[in-house]
Order: sequence, then C-alpha cells, then structure tokens
Amino acid sequence: MVIMLIVIGLILGGIFGFQAFKNRMIAAYLANLKTPPQTVSTITAAMSPWQTTLQSVGGFNAVEGANLSAQVQGIVQKIGFQDGQDAKKGDLIVQLLADQQIATLQQYQATVDNAQITYDRDSKLIKSNTIPQSQVDSDLATLRAAQAQVVAQQALVDQYLIRAPFDGHLGVKLVSLGQYLAAGTAVVTLQLLDPIQLDFSMPQQALSQIKVGQPVTATLDAYGNQAFDGKIVAISPLVDSQSRNLTIRASLSNSDRKLLPGMFGNVSVVVGEPQNYITLPQTAVTINPYGNVVYVVTDKGKGADGKPQLVASQKFVTTGQARGDQIAVTKGLSAGEIVVTSGQLKLSNGSPVIVNNSVQPANDPNADPANPN
Repeated sequence: MVIMLIVIGLILGGIFGFQAFKNRMIAAYLANLKTPPQTVSTITAAMSPWQTTLQSVGGFNAVEGANLSAQVQGIVQKIGFQDGQDAKKGDLIVQLLADQQIATLQQYQATVDNAQITYDRDSKLIKSNTIPQSQVDSDLATLRAAQAQVVAQQALVDQYLIRAPFDGHLGVKLVSLGQYLAAGTAVVTLQLLDPIQLDFSMPQQALSQIKVGQPVTATLDAYGNQAFDGKIVAISPLVDSQSRNLTIRASLSNSDRKLLPGMFGNVSVVVGEPQNYITLPQTAVTINPYGNVVYVVTDKGKGADGKPQLVASQKFVTTGQARGDQIAVTKGLSAGEIVVTSGQLKLSNGSPVIVNNSVQPANDPNADPANPN
C-alpha cells in the first residue's frame, strides 16, 4: 500500500509539474512575442488654402415659363410652330376655328362704317342748321357704341389665337390639326431658358454670411464635375416656421441650354475669406465613439537589424468641412507630421508599421466622393 501511494504521488507530481512547466513556457513565449508590422500608406500633413462654402441642394426654374392654352373651346385650324423651336413674343402658336366670330366682327365693322357715314353727313348739315344738335349727338353715340362692339368682338376673335406671351423655347406639341380643344387645354410649353433660376434653401444661421450678388456654383450628376457659375439675385424675407430655412434665388447663365427647369443640383456658396488649414484625404480620418482619430507615424530609431522602427500612434483631431476627397483638420495635428492614409483599420496605438506609398487613396479637392466615376 505504501509503495502504491508513493507511485501515485510520483505520477500526480509529474503531471502537475509538467503542466506548470508548460504554462511557464507559454507565458515566456507570449512575453517575447512581438506584433508583426502592418503595411500602410502615409502622407505628410501640410497647410493649404481653404475657401469656406455653404452647401445645399436646389431646383432649377425658368425665369418665365408657361403651358400655353386657349381661353375658349374650339377646333385646331392651324399650328404655327415646330417641336423644339424658338419663339418670339407675339408669334402665332395655334389658331382655332373662328369663322362665326369673324363674320360677326365684320358685321359689327359694317355697322361702324354706316354709323361713321351718318355722323359725317349730319356733322355737315348742322353747319347749315338743317338738323338739330341733338341729332348729331345721337349719331356720335351710335358710332361709339358700334365701335365698342367691334373692339369687344375683336377681343373675342383674338381669344381663338394662341400667341407666345414672351420670348422662349417651345417644347413638344400636344395637339393636332382638327382636334377639338376644351378651354384651358395645354398645347405646348414655352420656357425662357437663358438665364435660368436656381432656388435653394439655407438655415437661418447662414443669413449673416450670404448677400445678394454673392457667387454660387452648381453641379449636377448629369454633367459630372462640370460647374455652372451664377450669383444670388434674391433672398426671401420670410423664414419657414417649420424648417427654419429661408429660400434663396440665384441666376445662372444658360446659353448652351444644358440646364432645364425641374433639374436638381448641388449648390455651393462661397463665404468669407480663404483660410489655411491642414488638409488630408478623407480616408485618413477614422470616426469612433470618442471622436475623430488619425494615426501618426513616428520613427523610434533603428532596430537590431539596422532598419528604422516606425510606430503608429493615435491622435484625436477636430475636423472642418470636406471638399472633394479632402477634409480640413482644424485642431489636433501639426504640419509636417506623417499621417496614415490607408491601412489604419489594422492598427492600434503603438503598432509597428511598414510604409508603402506605391498606392495612395484619392486626394482630389474637386472630386465628388459620392460619384467617384
């Protein structure tokens, strides 16, 4: 029994001793284990001029625009335009059949001619006291009444003629010859396209920064990075009670007619004087629950292998506006510091890094990050 207990003790002691030895070896290995360096790209933080802008989204409207229609019902007798042509003020667009109204006008005109003859004859007879003055006065009243009938009938006839109320560009015709039109039926749209208006909203806090005559720039998805320049022509005196925004109207040159009513575009309003800020690619800034972070690379000297030891350290920064692929850093970073631009998702504070700048993220101040193509 004693021998058996000694054997069991030796076995258990060997097992526990081996386990303790293994744990000590693992701890020693982990203590000497180093984090492998991560490959990143970097950029040197530098100051660059930065123009502050206010951003919004607006819609384009014609200075003058209308869907042309007749005031009366009738049958289309003549179409005086082609699809998409320009029109001058007063040009005939559509003529409705008005034979009966024209005949009535001619009848009234004949009455005027007869009344004019009667009045002229009696005006000569009054000089010889052949007729009383009351007769001449009655003739004049009859003449004026007949002339008023002609004017009223001419106005009715004119209602059967649809004319361009202003210079503009016509759209696609919506009627055909012989078609019956009810009063108010649109026949074509007429739009004055040059210049064109752009209406957009700004919060009331921006009121102190904007004024009439201030330059604006508009961009549209349809034309990529092409910018359209204009200026503010009016600021609404009323702030919306729900959104606390005010409406601003800008005027843009549109001689090539690329901008059409109903389009939407991104609007930038230049405010203030240009300032110098540190600018970085937007990919360099990481957002976490505690704030915006960048990784700064520092050189810890040469290692045992003679190569530089580069370490990434976290820095909290305050960012400003973004433009294109870039973002402004207003606080927390100094010019000349080396900042990681890609690969920072693999990093933690104090991670060793290897710099490879053969591929860099986009850093174009005029790009549109939402539409990289």
